[in-house]
Amino acid sequence: MSRTIDFSPFNQPPPRLGNQFDDDRVFRSLLGRLLPPDVLASVRDELRELGELAGGELYAQQLEERLLEPELVQWSPWGERIDRIEVTPLWKRAERLAAEYGVVAAGYEERFGAVSRVHQFALVHLFAPATDVYGCPLAMTDGAAKTLLTSKNQALIERAVPRLTSRDPATFWTSGQWMTESTGGSDVGKSETIAVHEDGDRFRLYGRKWFTSATTSQMTLTLARPEGNGPGGRGLALFYLELRDEQGRLRNIEVNRLKDKLGTRKVPTAELMLRGAPATAVIGTTDGIRNIAPMLNITRTWNAVTAASFMRRGIALARDYAQRREAFGAPLAKKPLHAETLAGLQAEYEAALCLVFEVVALIGRTEHGEASAEEEALLRVLTPLAKLVTGKQVVAVVSEVLESFGGAGYVEDTGLPVLLRDAQVLPIWEGTTNVLSLEVIKAITREPEVAGHLLAFFDRRTAGVEDAALCELVRRARQAIEHAFGWLREAASQRPLHTECGARHFSLTLGRSLELGLLAAHADHARRTEGDLRSRAAARRFASERFEFIGDLDLEESFSLANDTPLG
Repeated sequence: MSRTIDFSPFNQPPPRLGNQFDDDRVFRSLLGRLLPPDVLASVRDELRELGELAGGELYAQQLEERLLEPELVQWSPWGERIDRIEVTPLWKRAERLAAEYGVVAAGYEERFGAVSRVHQFALVHLFAPATDVYGCPLAMTDGAAKTLLTSKNQALIERAVPRLTSRDPATFWTSGQWMTESTGGSDVGKSETIAVHEDGDRFRLYGRKWFTSATTSQMTLTLARPEGNGPGGRGLALFYLELRDEQGRLRNIEVNRLKDKLGTRKVPTAELMLRGAPATAVIGTTDGIRNIAPMLNITRTWNAVTAASFMRRGIALARDYAQRREAFGAPLAKKPLHAETLAGLQAEYEAALCLVFEVVALIGRTEHGEASAEEEALLRVLTPLAKLVTGKQVVAVVSEVLESFGGAGYVEDTGLPVLLRDAQVLPIWEGTTNVLSLEVIKAITREPEVAGHLLAFFDRRTAGVEDAALCELVRRARQAIEHAFGWLREAASQRPLHTECGARHFSLTLGRSLELGLLAAHADHARRTEGDLRSRAAARRFASERFEFIGDLDLEESFSLANDTPLG
């Protein structure tokens, strides 16, 4: 006679998120250092409220909508070309929340003067990982507002900036940034889009934009070549374009398709054809790349802050899971090797956070005229530097996060793999690591005094460190920066090709050494003012990883290995 066995399999409780402001010790500590006490007191409640949303309702909605993606409807039932893009419910909610919380507006309202940008990007840090990469159009919206204000084009400023910085969902606009064409993403000077002059500053644009990440926005800034202009970047001009007419129809724009991407699949990235789209020249009819630079500096900063926020999201999930998952008789959190792995990830996050918010603070001081000329020059190096180093960090950190879940980290319906897919865009979007490394080299060789500015900046930020162990970390970090600048001086004067070959190693050395010094400085502040030694431990842990990459490069070997050709 057969027996019936009552079998109830074990079900592992999933990871949970708490309040993403309250639970983030280093983030709160950093804001306590960067914001005056009265400012922090006035924004703490809204940050806590957004942190609760980020770890609660919004995270639940992300999991519920895991399989939803934007859809392109090209034709009406009666054969009319309509090219309507339907976004996910969370994206629609994110647009409303972004306006209400002032995720863009906070940077322009000047409620808090030079620290308004710190307040704004604190909101971004909480908002970005909780809204399925809705930070992408917001970054370009912020960049568009900054670019239009810099342009001094009063008509466009009055038309667009109040909408781009509105807190009213009914009037809030987002913006695109259309630069990438099939001829080249980084080599924008090869753009094929033609601008045909009509009258005054009005043009018609013709061409194909291969990769546009905010096709549902109300406006965009884009590059095109006015007829008769020469080749290259100097011949391009910057244009302002509103996508739809009063009836909501696209204005001589066709959506060929939505891109099928590895990650950021919630973002309706499209390939567009411009068939005489009406546009307005923003600043003259040349030098478009230079004139759109303010937008790139802002979007690169969003990229860096988003990288830090994704690290934090992954670590928060991994830490909670480690406390819930038992293996070999104890929670993973109590296993020495697992704890060591998570400690390393936390150290990377804390170092990245210190660097990116230092850049944010410097942007705020520059915009309000409180930065010195040396700091303004330094910002031209720190912006690409922060973007490139955090872009590399986030992919490595989130990859380790997935591994810390074992098989569950590889299973789609846990909602974990999307973290890595979305993170992978961050070292690519707004300039790859190699492209930005070359920009860093170019900025320093064009303005050699910037090297001294960076060392002076490092010394100012680390001057108050008292703890002996942290002083030693500061010394090692500064030594690595000096070594990097010494290499650059020699390579630039004697071996220019080696300068390009070693640009990535140089930039990663600068970036990670700066992170180490800034983290050590913050750790000493936390030790003295809060009695907290955890950031001190993070700095020591970060220093155990590689932060100096300068080495003896052999260009002939590099070409041989890259192209698999004979050597010697």
